[in-house]
Amino acid sequence: QVQLVESGGGLVQAGGSLRLSCAASGRFSTHTMGWFRQAPGKERELIAAITWSGGTTYYADSVKGRFTISRENAKDTVYLQMNSLKPQDTAVYYCATARMPQLRIGVADYWGQGTQVTVSS
Repeated sequence: QVQLVESGGGLVQAGGSLRLSCAASGRFSTHTMGWFRQAPGKERELIAAITWSGGTTYYADSVKGRFTISRENAKDTVYLQMNSLKPQDTAVYYCATARMPQLRIGVADYWGQGTQVTVSS
């Protein structure tokens, strides 16, 4: 069993930065990790993912160049550095783990509980 706990969300002004963390318990370190977000009235979308080695990453076009995903397997933690935040980045952010093809279609083996990110204009 794997448990994922996100932290680092909050309220920030447009143009600001936040770093989300996702701490995992259980044997997850060989799995790809992803960050999803869901805004009110919208479907949950994968915005970033990183393989166990860190050698392969994925970014949605909406965040490419602004967000960076990274992981520290020794700490069982994955991060999402979010820069140049925009009001449209407002959403609940979830971390999840599965193989990359599963994450790309919105499927995960395990999900965190989510953390709210609100970007004010």
